[in-house]
Amino acid sequence: MRAFRLALVAAGVAVLVIAALWAGARVGAVRLALGGGAATISHDIAVERLRAVAQLVTSETGVRDVVTYRRTWLGSTKQALVVVTGRVLAGINLEHGTEIAIDERTRHIAVRLPHARVLGVEVTALRTYDERSGLWNPFRPSDRDSIFDVARRQLEASAGEMGIVPHAEESARRVLEGLFRDDGYATTVTFVP
Repeated sequence: MRAFRLALVAAGVAVLVIAALWAGARVGAVRLALGGGAATISHDIAVERLRAVAQLVTSETGVRDVVTYRRTWLGSTKQALVVVTGRVLAGINLEHGTEIAIDERTRHIAVRLPHARVLGVEVTALRTYDERSGLWNPFRPSDRDSIFDVARRQLEASAGEMGIVPHAEESARRVLEGLFRDDGYATTVTFVP
């Protein structure tokens, strides 16, 4: 099931990449038709394009997991079995640590980006299948808040096991390497801590 979800996310990202590359090809074709010849990419244009595709360089996946919550106080144990469903979004924050170097002579653009990371975890459903209070250790609202926090952390860990962060980096690399290709530039993308 996890492999199917990851394949579905990969297919969605591939469609977005193809759409972005097609749009870039159309812009390049119009520029050449108007007599613009070989385009020159300035630092400002490169930054503007990077910001324009910032939403494309993310990966989102749906995750479902089981949370077991157990707390013991003075020998009395309360426990709950909860199935949690959510969405995890991973991507690259282009606001910090992004560097662009353009070499006009070799028509090469070097892009340095921070590594991808989990940007958000949204819990979409919590379903309790078993909840048992201890004799003098009942469930309280704070326990439900704790279950929610544990569920968010567990969804993030499950998404990490599914490889969502490396997938976001690979998606970013493919999109950005193709972003300036129609203008005659080769692009190298590296990730730095």
